[in-house]
Amino acid sequence: MPLYHFLVRAIMSTSQFISESRGQYKTKAYAAADAKSQLNPTTIPRRDPGQNDVQIEILFCGICHSDLHQVRNEWSAMPTVYPCVPGHEIVGRVIKVGSAVTKFKPGDLAAVGCMVDSDGNCSQCHVGLEQFCPNMTLTYNSPDKHIGGVTYGGYSDNIVVKEHFVLHVPTNLNLAGVAPLLCAGITTYSPIRHWGVTKGKKVGVIGLGGLGHMAVKFAHALGAYIVVFTTSPNKKEDAHRLGADDVIVTQDTDQMSKHTGSFDFILDTVSAEHDINIYLQLLRPDGNLTIVGAPDKPHAISAMSLLFNRRSLSGSLIGGIAETQEMLDFCSKHNITADVEVIPIQKVNEAYERLLRADVKYRFSIDMTSFKSR
Repeated sequence: MPLYHFLVRAIMSTSQFISESRGQYKTKAYAAADAKSQLNPTTIPRRDPGQNDVQIEILFCGICHSDLHQVRNEWSAMPTVYPCVPGHEIVGRVIKVGSAVTKFKPGDLAAVGCMVDSDGNCSQCHVGLEQFCPNMTLTYNSPDKHIGGVTYGGYSDNIVVKEHFVLHVPTNLNLAGVAPLLCAGITTYSPIRHWGVTKGKKVGVIGLGGLGHMAVKFAHALGAYIVVFTTSPNKKEDAHRLGADDVIVTQDTDQMSKHTGSFDFILDTVSAEHDINIYLQLLRPDGNLTIVGAPDKPHAISAMSLLFNRRSLSGSLIGGIAETQEMLDFCSKHNITADVEVIPIQKVNEAYERLLRADVKYRFSIDMTSFKSR
């Protein structure tokens, strides 16, 4: 599970925003009316595009595990406001741009990720780290300063977003597979780049799910030697197909011990409770383990696991706009997309139930043209 929900901080305080008066229109969407209801068809308001806005017809939207948690109001730190329209892995085509927009024109392929605005003035925004802006606006369930209420996500016909937060989509990639790159992709790409994964580095990936399979693809493209750690022996073949050089079933203590002190970098993508210390022991001197999965219970960390060999433990949260565009361009160069199962919007509730059972390889991507067949 990506750390999308930890982007909250103070953004749920609507008092920090001043609602702007602007025209609105209605568009089709799928929304949850409360924590126990399924997603059902509805209509939602969108603002008319302003001078700095881009209006996008949504073609595909990925399903993130965060969507399921948000719809079911499972995060006390980020209470859900209903109706809730999820979706922050958006790919589409530009249909209208504002008078001040310079980077997009109607007909362009475009994408939107986990955020649609920030204050633009803080120290984090100034260095391209909008994901750490204290006044950042999430793509859905975040105060909407334009028309009031909360923002609505990508399970909808179209969306209007400030130009700075719209990304160019490479034309050589499968659009259904591009959608999950806007969350699962950047969530793994950012720490891999930050910690200097390159050719000759030994990299571990804990877990082979929506996040883990992207991490393997990125590290492979960068030339690293990749070891996948999994609790499922039946994932070995797929891990090798994705680019892994070795696969270790974590219950095999002999195999684990053979790799003690040998990894430059390990990415932990697992959101279930697990012992992180056994992986810290695998790091070489000055090696790093970065967490991008968020278990419900806190990790118990042994200080000795870090003190010896000056190992470090860190976390990472998506990426800024410039880095996300860099990631999309990298994917274009190396022909990388997420492995997806494409579904119509009418099967979104079934997909949520399957997601709970981990019954997907490795992400769902909703074909939004299915709205037309409703």
